[in-house]
Amino acid sequence: MDTQETHFGFQQVPVHEKAQKVKAVFDSVAPNYDLMNDLMSLGVHRLWKHFTINAAAVQKGWKILDLAGGTGDLTSAFARKVGETGKVVLADINVEMLNVGRDRLVNEGLVENIQYVQADAEKLPFESDYFNLITIAFGLRNVTHKENALASMFRVLKPGGRLLILEFSQVNFPPLKTLYDIYSFQILPLLGKFIANDEGSYRYLAESIRMHPDQGTLKQMMEESGFERCEYFNLTGGIVALHCGYKF
Repeated sequence: MDTQETHFGFQQVPVHEKAQKVKAVFDSVAPNYDLMNDLMSLGVHRLWKHFTINAAAVQKGWKILDLAGGTGDLTSAFARKVGETGKVVLADINVEMLNVGRDRLVNEGLVENIQYVQADAEKLPFESDYFNLITIAFGLRNVTHKENALASMFRVLKPGGRLLILEFSQVNFPPLKTLYDIYSFQILPLLGKFIANDEGSYRYLAESIRMHPDQGTLKQMMEESGFERCEYFNLTGGIVALHCGYKF
C-alpha cells in the first residue's frame, strides 16, 4: 500500500487521496466559480488573464491547449483568435468545471473550433509535438506531481511552442503580504461561506496558494523539464505570476 504523503492545503494526506479531495473542492465551487473569482479578486483576475492573452500572441491556425481551463475564460479569447483553421482544446480533470465551461462557450456561440476533453495534466491524452501553445491558469498548484505535468506538457508541445503558466505566487512586497494574508485566511473563507455556502473549499484554496512553489522554484522546475528561455512576470506585487517557457 502507498504510504507516501503530499499536501492538500496545509494538511498532509496520502498521495492517492489528493486527486479525489481536489475533485470534491471543484465539484463544490463550479456553480459559483466565476462569481467568486470576481468577488475574491475584485475583478482583477480579468486583468491577469488579459495580460496572459496578450503575452500569448496567438496566430490564426494555431492549435492551443487550455489546460485546467475550467469555465473557459482563456478558451473564449483564443477561439476567436485562431479562427476557423485553428483549434482550442479546453481540458480539465473536473467534469463539473468542464460542463460549466462548455455551457458558457456554447451560449457565446463558440462551437466550431473548440474541443472539450476531460484530462489529467500528469498524463495528457494527446499526441506528441501537437500544440503551438499551452496555457494553464490557476490549475498547476492543484496537481499532485507538478514535475510529471510539466513533462507531459513539454511532450505535447510542438518544437518552437510555448507554455504559459498563470498562477498565484509569493508576494514580494511586505506591507502587501500582511494585508493579503489577512484577506486570504479571514475574509476569503467568509466569502465562501456566505456566497457559495462552502467555507472549507475556499480555505483550501488560500492554503494551496501558500504551498505552491515560489517564482524562482517554478522557473527552475520548468527548466528541469526541458523548457528554455524561461522567465516570469510578477503581477499585483507577486500575488500572481505569469511564467513562460519554450520548447526547442
